[in-house]
Amino acid sequence: MDRRESPPTSGEVILFTDGACSGNPGPGGWAFILRHPGSGKETSEAGAEWDTTNNRMELTAVVRGLSQLRRPTIVELVTDSVYVGTGLSEWLPKWKQQGWKRKEKGRLVPVKNEDLWRELDHLAAAHTIRFTHVAGHTGHAENEACDRMAVEAYKQLKLNG
Repeated sequence: MDRRESPPTSGEVILFTDGACSGNPGPGGWAFILRHPGSGKETSEAGAEWDTTNNRMELTAVVRGLSQLRRPTIVELVTDSVYVGTGLSEWLPKWKQQGWKRKEKGRLVPVKNEDLWRELDHLAAAHTIRFTHVAGHTGHAENEACDRMAVEAYKQLKLNG
């Protein structure tokens, strides 16, 4: 679902997200930048958790970013997380159909991070989301900014904790 079209129009927003973890599991951080190109408005936020995984932080960043939207919106989700993008576009419909289970070695097992996937599913239902994957740590300005914010968030947690 990698999109190579023109940038979003003024009726759309761009949500840049990233998660980071010091150890996996370990202390982790998440961050997002939410931009409305039509108005020039932008907001960002970051946070951290003590005992988490990188995938949980990637999901949390998207959930927290989408939570900022107050009406149905076309969202361009820009992330370096294949886990989030593939989960939204391919896995989620199957998991829901299978009662929030996934196949592993021929049997159904609980979906990992089900709480966050359910929350993301609920939030995503109100919007049209297009996923764009960017390679991490390759100079993409907003992805790098989100990474710095996420890392700083878990470093602050460790310093203050």
